[in-house]
Amino acid sequence: MKKYLTTASLLFAGILFAGGPALAQQGITDTEIVIGDVEPLTGPPALLGVAASIGHKIAIAEANNAGGINGRKIKYVLEDDGYVTARTIQGVKKVIDVDKAFALLGISGSGQSIAVMPVLEKAGIPTVIDVAPVKFLWEPPRKNVFVVGQSYEEGIIHLVKYLADKNPNKKWGLITQDDDYGITVRDGFDTVVKDKKLKVVYSGNYKKGQQDFSSDMLQLKDSGAEVFLAGGIIAENIAMMKELEKLNVKPVTGIFWPGRVEPVLKLMGPAGDGLYAVDYVEPFAGEAGKAFLDKAKSLVSEAEFKGVNRYTMTGYAAAKVLIAAIERCGKQPTWACTIAELEKTKNVETGVMAPISFGPGVRFSNQKLQIMQADFSTLSFKPVN
Repeated sequence: MKKYLTTASLLFAGILFAGGPALAQQGITDTEIVIGDVEPLTGPPALLGVAASIGHKIAIAEANNAGGINGRKIKYVLEDDGYVTARTIQGVKKVIDVDKAFALLGISGSGQSIAVMPVLEKAGIPTVIDVAPVKFLWEPPRKNVFVVGQSYEEGIIHLVKYLADKNPNKKWGLITQDDDYGITVRDGFDTVVKDKKLKVVYSGNYKKGQQDFSSDMLQLKDSGAEVFLAGGIIAENIAMMKELEKLNVKPVTGIFWPGRVEPVLKLMGPAGDGLYAVDYVEPFAGEAGKAFLDKAKSLVSEAEFKGVNRYTMTGYAAAKVLIAAIERCGKQPTWACTIAELEKTKNVETGVMAPISFGPGVRFSNQKLQIMQADFSTLSFKPVN
């Protein structure tokens, strides 16, 4: 009887022990492994979300064409959140609980990623975020969440310092969105204002979703601002530049990487010529960018290729890092192993940005930045530093 109870206890303990890893290995069959994603595929931010998902698809197609991950083909499950936070949370839960994803990529915008963090941490699923790198996502570091890119704050600091050095003793203007994104942009700007003692003559906020910037840009003009940091995302920056064109004023203008996409430059028209931008991915006008476009053209449909922009590069890089980490776990990958291997990522070359590294307690890749300038005649951005 005692022997029976001991055996039964061991069996029961074994079942409980097996239950943990079994759950952590969801999304795997003998032939496939599921990777999930939630992006804005509709609405104005779709320009970002669709492009990022195309980057994931390129890396996945590349891996599948080479035989998959240790013989398993990758199945990509993509949900649309429309850039609505409640839908992001719902989409992530669906991908994890219903689609049983083994790992996650992407995750919408900054506010959406922040809001969904408790869900990701509770689930423990390996996640590589590549769309909206904000410090909250890696400070403090989360065990299972890794972020590829550079912080919004550091990006703004790099851009404003460059423009301040290039345009000494000039009057400055700034406008930001009234949300977490805008706060981060403003924090970066204020850091340089204090350091460089910049003279700020205009400082404004706009409401998320605002379309009419006529009053804001008139105030900017009347302030006499000679250098302008346009803290919009996509449609907002386009509207701002169009209004400045109507007012026949053209301050030296800097924009952030969410708007550093060729369709934005096209919609701005000549008003966008000469814009300065900061980024951590290669421009398509360079050799690395052209090589990536050639690769993309061979791996996605013609319709998808039209949606390629700088977010395609960030998505591609993140997917490459995740796939490599899973592959290093061998035939029986687990969440624990994948997270451990992601942590060991060191100087991984993706061809679209500086080498990617993480480390013990380091969940942010901290990519190198560069300044670019817009050339409307070629609808491209070219490095200037």
